[in-house]
Amino acid sequence: MWKVVRQIANVGIATEAAPDIGEDNQAEASRIQAELLSILGDALAIREVDAGSCNGCEMEINALGNPYYNIGGLGIRFVASPRHADLLLVTGPVSRNMEMALKRTYEATPEPKLVVAVGDCACNGGIFGESYATCGRVDKVIPVDVMVPGCPPEPVDILRGILQAVRRRVK
Repeated sequence: MWKVVRQIANVGIATEAAPDIGEDNQAEASRIQAELLSILGDALAIREVDAGSCNGCEMEINALGNPYYNIGGLGIRFVASPRHADLLLVTGPVSRNMEMALKRTYEATPEPKLVVAVGDCACNGGIFGESYATCGRVDKVIPVDVMVPGCPPEPVDILRGILQAVRRRVK
């Protein structure tokens, strides 16, 4: 243990400072989270479906759980089963192999079946388009409430899309 303490004393703290996302983005994320919870009550359960993406959008979705956005701390959580979800977050162009799985996931989701397509590939097929391997954008396979363009979109844009979908169904 003394060896580790000595090394820490010699090297110092070897981690980077946390990046600054700006007070405006942080304030908007807090406002969006508060409005989501006021509309839905206690919690929002999200099932994320990767329909064939490059995982760039998943990295931004994962950022929603970091201390800046902290959606888990406010009752917005990701669930493993569509049967427990209020909303589907779909990324990527729908590959031919994922077409049936995405339809079954949508069918298994209880009402109101909110769907948010995240990223350029989910919104318009992106660089993959429609081909022998992909069906193209998500709304060709299942109904979509909101599209969040970007390659990849920023986490605050994803939060805006989720809020927009929830608002549509409440009205």
